[in-house]
Amino acid sequence: MATVTIIGAGMMGSALAFPARENGHEVRVVGTHLDQEIIQACKKNNRHPKFETDFPEGISFYFIEEVEEALKNADLVIGGISSFGVDWFADRILPILPERSIVLTVTKGLLDTPEGKLISYPTFWQKKLQALGKQISLNAVGGPCTSYELVAHDQTEVAFCGSNMETLKKIKEIMATDYYHISLTTDIIGLESAVALKNGYALGIALTVGLNQAKFGTESPLHFNSQAAVFGQSLKEMARLLKFQGALSLNNLSMGIGDLYVTVYGGRTRLVGILLGRGMNIDEVQDELMGVTLESLVVAKRVAKAVKINADQGKLKTEDFPLLMHIDEILSEKQPVRIPWETFTYTEE
Repeated sequence: MATVTIIGAGMMGSALAFPARENGHEVRVVGTHLDQEIIQACKKNNRHPKFETDFPEGISFYFIEEVEEALKNADLVIGGISSFGVDWFADRILPILPERSIVLTVTKGLLDTPEGKLISYPTFWQKKLQALGKQISLNAVGGPCTSYELVAHDQTEVAFCGSNMETLKKIKEIMATDYYHISLTTDIIGLESAVALKNGYALGIALTVGLNQAKFGTESPLHFNSQAAVFGQSLKEMARLLKFQGALSLNNLSMGIGDLYVTVYGGRTRLVGILLGRGMNIDEVQDELMGVTLESLVVAKRVAKAVKINADQGKLKTEDFPLLMHIDEILSEKQPVRIPWETFTYTEE
């Protein structure tokens, strides 16, 4: 039996408590400073406030003030934070992790540098660990997985990435179930880039839903031709970006495309795209959503900025990314939605 400590009581971190506990491991869920009410509810009801299913019996819940107690003798630490908690995780959690801990993070996203590089969160955290002089195994999960479906035991395939295959096999042994299927890869930048890029492109696909609602009415049937066209263009641009990022292969593109499919059909990113497609600008959309900041908006702007910097340096061509460039115009310049359909076409001999 292993001891698994989950830092962050959000939906995805909490969902991973299910396979871990159902495999017979000791599971401890620690809320961040933002999760006080969630932990109180979990302690009282043994259920996450956003789930319709109780946690498996035997899980322990901790407030952030008790995190060091929860980390004692942990065989696996799961970072269950959103991309907006990346710095918090670096400053609050990394320094107190026991030496040679094994960490698996669910956080999806990319950071951009002034030089136009896009780096993964494990890479960012690794630099922090080097400054601390600590030896920690950083691994990450990516792929199409919604938390509530994992809780419902829907058949799910994801990938775990890290630098050491034996460590990845150990994590898989702890977490894999008959409904949670895990591929393994040492291509960290390939997997992390693929599942981060899908956020911005999911927004682009959702634009077509809003455009058709503006034209035919909000209760009109869905139009799939336009969605499919943008989906196909998204795949081409994501593949180009993975190649530029130095991905070892395009195997992990399947995880990004699967994640793209899931994101297009649910969540706030879809809603943002629909509202933009109906004619709102991004400020009006964020007012509608009461100022909520979405990962999809952040990722899209970061990647577009990096592409433009590299285009200025002659390393990329912005015309190879017409969808991304238009999404950036919508978000950064409040341009109206005018999807550049003809730029998606190609001629091959």
